[in-house]
Amino acid sequence: MRILLTFSLMLATLTLSGCGYNTIQTTDEGVVASWGEVVNQYQRRADLIPNLVNTVKGAAAHEKDVLEAVTVARSRVGSIQATPELINDEKAFAKFQAAQGELTSALSRLLVVSESYPQLQANKAFLDMKAELSGTENRVAVARNRYIAAVKEYNITVRTFPNNLTAMLFGYKTKPSFTVENEKAIATAPKVDFGK
Repeated sequence: MRILLTFSLMLATLTLSGCGYNTIQTTDEGVVASWGEVVNQYQRRADLIPNLVNTVKGAAAHEKDVLEAVTVARSRVGSIQATPELINDEKAFAKFQAAQGELTSALSRLLVVSESYPQLQANKAFLDMKAELSGTENRVAVARNRYIAAVKEYNITVRTFPNNLTAMLFGYKTKPSFTVENEKAIATAPKVDFGK
């Protein structure tokens, strides 16, 4: 009986050592950490927006629709709780991504409108905020790329054999990643017409 118990224990140890549980844990933590960086950079961007809107508001008071669109988009982003659980819920993740996309679009319109105001373009505070926002957008892109890489590594881990068996046993599923909103639109080459 003792020999059978020892043999069973050795077999269980050998089986578990190649099951991928620790790899799944490691890659899952990598996803959570990189998600934290994404949220941090999005929060940094959201914190810059009120100052940017107020600066533009003073110079471009009649651009009310654009200013409201930025404020509403920021409010939508703020209403979504960006918790680590969000990365395990594909629908909630898509909602978060859509809200961030709306905010990016509204900010782009705000910056385009601001170019029509020479006094705003000469305002040092506005130029500093615009540079800060540009730097933050770059940080967001870097953080999203790191998150995408971490999700890719995790998803490969939970989908490959024998780790997929362990993942199924413990309830680990693939995680959603950032996607392009309109892939068909970017797949079409732009038409350039210099006129005749």
